[in-house]
Amino acid sequence: MAAAAAAAAAAEQQSSNGPVKKSMREKAVERRNVNKEHNSNFKAGYIPIDEDRLHKTGLRGRKGNLAICVIILLFILAVINLIITLVIWAVIRIGPNGCDSMEFHESGLLRFKQVSDMGVIHPLYKSTVGGRRNENLVITGNNQPIVFQQGTTKLSVENNKTSITSDIGMQFFDPRTQNILFSTDYETHEFHLPSGVKSLNVQKASTERITSNATSDLNIKVDGRAIVRGNEGVFIMGKTIEFHMGGNMELKAIPSVS
Repeated sequence: MAAAAAAAAAAEQQSSNGPVKKSMREKAVERRNVNKEHNSNFKAGYIPIDEDRLHKTGLRGRKGNLAICVIILLFILAVINLIITLVIWAVIRIGPNGCDSMEFHESGLLRFKQVSDMGVIHPLYKSTVGGRRNENLVITGNNQPIVFQQGTTKLSVENNKTSITSDIGMQFFDPRTQNILFSTDYETHEFHLPSGVKSLNVQKASTERITSNATSDLNIKVDGRAIVRGNEGVFIMGKTIEFHMGGNMELKAIPSVS
């Protein structure tokens, strides 16, 4: 305040009587006040604080370990996502131009455009598996049988045999005329061998009668033992009846054989 008053008085005296010369002491005091004010500007708002008492930012302790676990989990998910993407790109071949291996149609049709390797196929209700027009549908099993199954009915195709298993019977149709070529529905019609089939190999047959054509013989051959049994009797009729066997022949009847 004294320095300010002295400066104001000097300015007033200078303005009235012209410039005033300052003594060495006044100049030293003025210089010291200027330096003091200049140095105080650098410390404006500065409060010395101990750094150890400051609030520490960041994740430490359990929060830090949890953050590391989350980062590792995200990294694993990213790797799995990358593997799935590579599989989709390499196997299904999905690219910018669409899927190179299959087509999806609005009607629900799924079309494979190349050779596909599958294990088990479960078609939906009333669905159809077929090939292209004028092209064959080739189904191949790698050293394993090809099995078509619906319920208890099963068709198995192997290298040296084809077997059909069904509890209710089977029928074969001509795809062009829809005529029945072969059927096991014996209640509505007699059983006839299809044209070109000369022999029938069965383990057990239950029927009312067995006949042959008028121009051919009826031959019944077995590798082991043959049993012919009738609930109401067995009648064998023919122009010539011959029995050829390697062992014994046994006839049983109640009450007699005639």
